[in-house]
Amino acid sequence: MEQKSTDRRIRKTKTALKNGLIELMLEKNINDISVRELTEKVDLNRGTFYLHYKDIFDLLEKIEEELYEEFNNIFHSHDPSDCDNVLLDLLEDILVFLKNNALMCTVLLSPNGDIAFVNKLKIIIRNKCFDAWSILFNAKKADTFDYFYNFILSGCLGIFEAWLKNGLIESPHEMAILTESFILHGIEVLK
Repeated sequence: MEQKSTDRRIRKTKTALKNGLIELMLEKNINDISVRELTEKVDLNRGTFYLHYKDIFDLLEKIEEELYEEFNNIFHSHDPSDCDNVLLDLLEDILVFLKNNALMCTVLLSPNGDIAFVNKLKIIIRNKCFDAWSILFNAKKADTFDYFYNFILSGCLGIFEAWLKNGLIESPHEMAILTESFILHGIEVLK
């Protein structure tokens, strides 16, 4: 019984530290955030912080590891050969992920974000998209795919960033339909 309450307190502490770091990163670069500033913000002592993390970068790394695992699982749960709606379903799952992690995703896409982590996510996307493209279109031209991939990825990131900045007004499903339409039909969507 005592173990559960300890676990709950630890989870609550880690959540407070995570949320505090995200809030601070909305304002400043990770290099400018100290353990003292973070612990004062979330009303914990520095000793409590050091029970769980080595430093601010360790905390950020743990947050990113959780996000990476969740994002990777989303991509690997969709098989392009399974159904006709694989793109829409994948986009909707990505948008739900963005909504559930809105503040952290906003930070990651901001100038204060960790570009190395964003690039790590892009690798997942590229590999999964190339596999899907090869299956769906029986195409193996990596050079053509790279141009297509970069074009689509930049557009999707722009849509996701705008959606986050606009306060997530539309539902993930509405945004998935819009994004899929742009990918499949381009400018024709505006007619």
